Amino acid sequence: MQKRNKLAILFLCLGVLVYSLQDAIIKKVSGDYAVTQALFIRSLVAVPLLICFVQLEAGIRAIGSPQIGWLIVRSLGLFLSYTAYYIAFPALPLAEAVALYFTVPLFIIVLAGPLLKESVPWTSWMAVAVGFAGVLIILQPGSAVFEPAALFSLLSALLYGLCALLARRLGATEPASVMAFYQNLVFMAAAVLLALVLHAAEIRQAVHPSLDFLVRPWRTPSVVDFLLMASCGAIAAVGATMLTHAYRIGEANRVGSFEFTGILWLPLWGFVFFDELPRWTTALGAVLVVMSGMIALRGPRSPKNS
Repeated sequence: MQKRNKLAILFLCLGVLVYSLQDAIIKKVSGDYAVTQALFIRSLVAVPLLICFVQLEAGIRAIGSPQIGWLIVRSLGLFLSYTAYYIAFPALPLAEAVALYFTVPLFIIVLAGPLLKESVPWTSWMAVAVGFAGVLIILQPGSAVFEPAALFSLLSALLYGLCALLARRLGATEPASVMAFYQNLVFMAAAVLLALVLHAAEIRQAVHPSLDFLVRPWRTPSVVDFLLMASCGAIAAVGATMLTHAYRIGEANRVGSFEFTGILWLPLWGFVFFDELPRWTTALGAVLVVMSGMIALRGPRSPKNS
């Protein structure tokens, strides 16, 4: 099991890196387009790519899974998670918007025991404590925790943690590419449905930038903006497959701590693309986050996992 955990951690770290590029793109378009439109275009591109991934990994017939109900439930949970995550972007700097999201491993480790009956070693709890200390350092002395949009990041973390645990349970029978396929198919359908509901209710603008990103009507994008949102489809196809595979083959309480590595990338993209200069506290927090991952990786092995 130790070798599987190391491979899962590698997949997760690569998936987080890939997904971090998508976060920068979504933030860039968040001032002009609706989050549902961005998710729809992303998924429209991702679904055909994922069909190819399914064929390569398990054969196209694997899409007709007997677990289709749970696959859809997980995908709806992820749709809510990503929507909550993205609508925090217009109101917060990129680094601060993602900081609360990185409480994901906390939720995973706390819930892995009762939901998956996994034994959580003391090293995992230590890793979470060190990583959470890093998150707190990154948050201070900013005011993100007092901005209502920060609650969207926290809600996203909770929902994502639950979906990660469900991926672990489904992973016994479902290939990673199949789970990623259903995820993006549901994203596409749910984005259209939510946009239609908001349009029918004539909710088309809001004062708060996060809510405005949610309810804003769809509009014809420029060529550049369309290509940016479409590129998220390729990113989503690759990233979702990597992350799903990570939780499919590894122990959730060990793998989850490495979600923190995204803190290393988001401040960089914030600086490069939005001139957001990371504070020294971000650098210090990132060091603690890396330490937390190393603690989780070097945890003791029990005889049954060797």
